[in-house]
Amino acid sequence: MKKIFLFLLILPFIAIGQEKGITFEQGLDWNQIKEKAKKENKYIFVDVFTTWCGPCKYMSSTVFPQQKVGDFFNAQFVSTKIQMDKTDKDNEGVKSWYNEAERFAKDYNIVAYPTFLVFSPQGELVHRMVGGGEADEFIARAKEALNPETQYYTLLKTFENNPTDLPLAHRMVKAANTAYDEATVIKVEDIILSHTRPEDLTKECATYLITNTRTTKSKAFELLRNQPEKIDALLGKNGEANRVVASVAVNEVLGKKIDFNTEPNWESLKTEVSQKYSNINFEPIFKIMKAQYYMQSHNWPAFTAIIENYLTSEDLTSNQLNSYAWEIFEKCNDAACLNAALKWSKKAVEQDTRSAYLDTYANLLYKKGDKVNAIKWQEQALSLAMEGEQGNYQDTLTKMKSDLPTWQ
Repeated sequence: MKKIFLFLLILPFIAIGQEKGITFEQGLDWNQIKEKAKKENKYIFVDVFTTWCGPCKYMSSTVFPQQKVGDFFNAQFVSTKIQMDKTDKDNEGVKSWYNEAERFAKDYNIVAYPTFLVFSPQGELVHRMVGGGEADEFIARAKEALNPETQYYTLLKTFENNPTDLPLAHRMVKAANTAYDEATVIKVEDIILSHTRPEDLTKECATYLITNTRTTKSKAFELLRNQPEKIDALLGKNGEANRVVASVAVNEVLGKKIDFNTEPNWESLKTEVSQKYSNINFEPIFKIMKAQYYMQSHNWPAFTAIIENYLTSEDLTSNQLNSYAWEIFEKCNDAACLNAALKWSKKAVEQDTRSAYLDTYANLLYKKGDKVNAIKWQEQALSLAMEGEQGNYQDTLTKMKSDLPTWQ
């Protein structure tokens, strides 16, 4: 009797919790969901997820249950979830959607998770969003699904009817990148670049190419490959075009051949990709790949040596410098490695004085035995830290003042 009583007490709280967030339909098939949306004159919101996807879990546990998210979505959408993988724990409701899940994957080219699809009240696909986000941002993205001016598939139809409209093409390529529609990205990029002479390239165009070139099959790749000096001059940074094309080429040619569990034959791999793309300098990216392998295998002297060698001819971003320095701080006690990491960290701080970089520099100073300067830099890191970070930085500062180690 006691167990029944406790269960009855819990039920009202469960109901209240469900009412706060998005109401996802239960027990309806796809045709019934479309019928309900049409009857209520609402759009259909479909959360396409897998059980193993971290961002999917975050959206379900943290974003979807929020009051403001529920208020917006429940007023505008009939919502449902489709699980795309199969597990031993699947209930009958999930199993009843297996065939529909396979159709969605095929018909709507689902290649990343979470993917969110939006259908009109008449059941026509109008919008696509890929990737999670915080509540306010996600609501803003969902609002685009309600406006024909910003609906992805509505925009795509307009573009297909006007493929020579370059301003529209620029809007289209940005939207396609956001929607993870690589085929459309390549198609639109090719149209834009076919109307763009190398002498007419702008800094904005160069920045876009650097940020979004993902395949050797696109005109963007060929432009970066054949006009690296022009691109670098527009960006004011040497080696940027080569860095992108080298990365894309290595990923496509060697991606499945590299197993970091054992050290690859670096020279053999470099020869293979260089033979296919003779005018690309692969030396810098292979140094970074070697560094990744040595870091993973905890060969810190080799890792330090390869980063030092890289820095004699190439630059690393402040984020890369800080990340590599932190790896040494946490996992290595070798004096030579620590000295190198301290130099990298100092360079990162000189480029960008954000709190995380100052924290790394302070910790390295402290591990090297310079307590006075370590405390000074850690206090500066604490003063610049955002509210959610201050506790960790204060703990580190307290340990430094108490002569306690700040590393494991």
